[in-house]
Amino acid sequence: MSAHPILLRGEKVNLREKRLSDAPRDFAWRTDPELARLDAASPLRMSYADYLRIYEDELRFPTPWSRRFAIETPDQLQIGNCMYYDVDYVARRTELGILIGDRDYWGRGYGTDAVTTLLDHIFDTTQLTRVYLHTLEWNVRAQRSFAKCGFVQLRRVRRSGKDFILMEVGKDQRLLAARAKAAEVPNG
Repeated sequence: MSAHPILLRGEKVNLREKRLSDAPRDFAWRTDPELARLDAASPLRMSYADYLRIYEDELRFPTPWSRRFAIETPDQLQIGNCMYYDVDYVARRTELGILIGDRDYWGRGYGTDAVTTLLDHIFDTTQLTRVYLHTLEWNVRAQRSFAKCGFVQLRRVRRSGKDFILMEVGKDQRLLAARAKAAEVPNG
């Protein structure tokens, strides 16, 4: 964790840097078969002690090509995680990932707000100009959420025997969308 932790405020959620106290929830989510399926992964099959050792190392030795955040409600309940990773500083792009692990917060706009908040942070504080993601072809709910954040579908991709939709949003697209949204708001 950095000396000056980042806290990003959205409309429904706050994004904060990961900390060791997140490990129990993260482990529960990573071992959950339904959540793993949504992430196109297998449920984690290691002991909590082993997981915790890896988790501590990741916090202690962060990499320059990824940033991980906890998603919290305003009352500081961790409901999920989001991150950007595989940062390519030459091509000025990165991949985004998100998980709302707490099912009580599904379908209520928390994920959309987390993605929007993270995109604002990426485009406002880095030299990156494109953000992409892969979502499972059958996960229409996620695709709708990403589209609300400005992502557009580029093409189908097959990886590890699964079909994904590659989606992307550019910094310029976000700026144009923000201007259009501001123009829609009547002057009060």
